[in-house]
Amino acid sequence: MRTAPVLFLLGLLAALTALTAGCAREAAVPPPITARPALRKVRLQTDWLPQAEHGGFYQALVRGYYAEAGLDVDILPGGPGATIRPRVATGEVEFGMNRSDDTLAAIGQGLPLVIAGAFLQHDHLGLLLHANDPAKTFADLNGRTITAMVGLTWIPFVQKKYGITFNLRPSTPGLTTFLADRMEIHQCLVTSEPFFATQQGVATRTLAIADSGYDAYHVIITSRAFAHDYPADMRGFVAASLRGWDDYVRGDPTAAHTEILRRNRDMTPELLAFSRGELVKRGLVHGDPAKGDVFGKLRADRLAVQIAALHEFGVTAKSAAPSEVATPEALAP
Repeated sequence: MRTAPVLFLLGLLAALTALTAGCAREAAVPPPITARPALRKVRLQTDWLPQAEHGGFYQALVRGYYAEAGLDVDILPGGPGATIRPRVATGEVEFGMNRSDDTLAAIGQGLPLVIAGAFLQHDHLGLLLHANDPAKTFADLNGRTITAMVGLTWIPFVQKKYGITFNLRPSTPGLTTFLADRMEIHQCLVTSEPFFATQQGVATRTLAIADSGYDAYHVIITSRAFAHDYPADMRGFVAASLRGWDDYVRGDPTAAHTEILRRNRDMTPELLAFSRGELVKRGLVHGDPAKGDVFGKLRADRLAVQIAALHEFGVTAKSAAPSEVATPEALAP
């Protein structure tokens, strides 16, 4: 009489066991894998060995901003004689960092380049003077001798604007002559040479070339072919780079500095701190919105001044409109 209930219970247990096993097998099936799109490999050619003046690019790299934009970026070091513009123009590298006036000159001479954005609103080129030098303004340079890179357009621009003349001595690496001669005036980067002079116990001050009215941007350049064929990648690279620069000067620069020190054994934390401090103090990255500066972009009127100066002083054979040398996204509204 008890056989039927027992058989019923055994059947119920078998059914539950089979159901559980089926669920287990179903749960064990992995979900379908959605393949992640491969990152596009692109290269950025810098103008020198890794340093704070490249900090925003390294910040974008190590913080993953380029990867988020779908890009696998290789930052290539520069050095003496780095051929940025030809390498970008021929597609050997996809992007380069450059001064806007140098880029405009190259475009005027026929290289198929275009400006895609500006990572420095103002130039960090300057003149290094001893702290007690009598020259206080550009007008005071009349009759003086300046050690500089001969051939740069700021030289005739300043002389014409201020109605002055000065002698030029071709620059050589280092500050040996400047440190030995208290009347020496030396072209410099305001983000580096004052640091080295101070290390030698020499007090200095600077005249920023940008304050003369010759105010070059520092820009991201690409080839016209890349801008035409891969506009989304170009925009992604520029946006990620600018995100890196904003983070570098307004946030914690440790990530970029660690990477720069790893790649450049001659760099020091002290120089990195000084250089970044000058970028921040002088507002070179973001500029001054009250004066019309727009982070990441170029004003057409400022570009027009540079284009006209290059044409006037014989660097380029013809003039051009700002819209001919920069992408629409790069120009401020």
